[in-house]
Amino acid sequence: MQTLIREIRVICCKRKSMKAVSLFLVLFIAIVIMVIVNLLIGSVKIPVADICRILVGDDSHEIWTNIIWQSRLPQVLTAIVAGAGLAVSGLQMQTVFRNPLAGPSVLGISNGSALGVAFVVLLSGKIGGVALSRLGYFGDAAMSVAAIIGALAVMLLILWVAQKVKGNVTLLIIGVMIGYLANAIIGVLKFLAPDEDVKSFVVWGLGSFSRVSGDEMVLFVVLMCILIPLSFLLVKSMNLMLLGDRYAANLGLNIRRARMLVIVSSGILVAIVTAYCGPIMFIGLAVPHLARAIFRSSDHRLLMPATALCGALLALICNFIARMPGFEGALPVNSVTALVGAPVIAFVIFGRRKNEVEE
Repeated sequence: MQTLIREIRVICCKRKSMKAVSLFLVLFIAIVIMVIVNLLIGSVKIPVADICRILVGDDSHEIWTNIIWQSRLPQVLTAIVAGAGLAVSGLQMQTVFRNPLAGPSVLGISNGSALGVAFVVLLSGKIGGVALSRLGYFGDAAMSVAAIIGALAVMLLILWVAQKVKGNVTLLIIGVMIGYLANAIIGVLKFLAPDEDVKSFVVWGLGSFSRVSGDEMVLFVVLMCILIPLSFLLVKSMNLMLLGDRYAANLGLNIRRARMLVIVSSGILVAIVTAYCGPIMFIGLAVPHLARAIFRSSDHRLLMPATALCGALLALICNFIARMPGFEGALPVNSVTALVGAPVIAFVIFGRRKNEVEE
């Protein structure tokens, strides 16, 4: 009898593994399709054959080559790594606080980025007499550095607080209060700043995958390709956190140390993405729920890569919608992420409730 039960368990595990592999394959194919669509669709129509020739080094058509290499391909790569990073960050926050409404911005780290940019952008014209938006590349670089400094400053404050408090709820409330405080300071700076600087800050706050190009894009992609795999090293600790603090501690997990490591990982991912793309909302909140619904698992060994792939896919879809033909320029990414993500989450929630009722 025990042998039969063991064999049934093995068969069930194999079926689950095959199903997971199939789902990962579907996600990967969907990402490849969306990459092709993002390269293909735009205000300028470029045939697929010409895109392939351009990607392998043919530069006979200079205008099309510039469009692919300077605009569309950087946006695609930026969307992939930014979406994956924000999704993983959101999953980490939801696990630490065991709160389905937690996201990358829950601790005020993205608000810290916005505050850093606000100090640089909104005070540049008032104090220096020259609007940062007129400085071109140097202005963009200054905003990126300011965003990273602001995010890291808030993250260090959160880590200091995390050492002083034991409960996750207290830490969560303090993070929310830091976010409100940062927004209040930003409001005062907006009131005092010239109109041109306020406009630049508002445009930055809308979020975009099109700001990164050239060497900046290479550095951004390399950083995210290092940071995202490093975050996977916390999978075991995150699985133990789901069991509750007491049970996890009995199994040998240092709760405070694990919590700080996850917060650092999530905070750095958010800081880097916000510095290069601006504050991209909703992906970090929505995608972990989507990954759980698709894979029907709470095992982070499965959820972490699934969430990263789902985040990359959703970001590519949002980037495509924002750049669809018929729109002059591009729609704000934050508006598109909410329009696409909110119905998905509503569908997932109602689907869960329906299953619970049927059971």
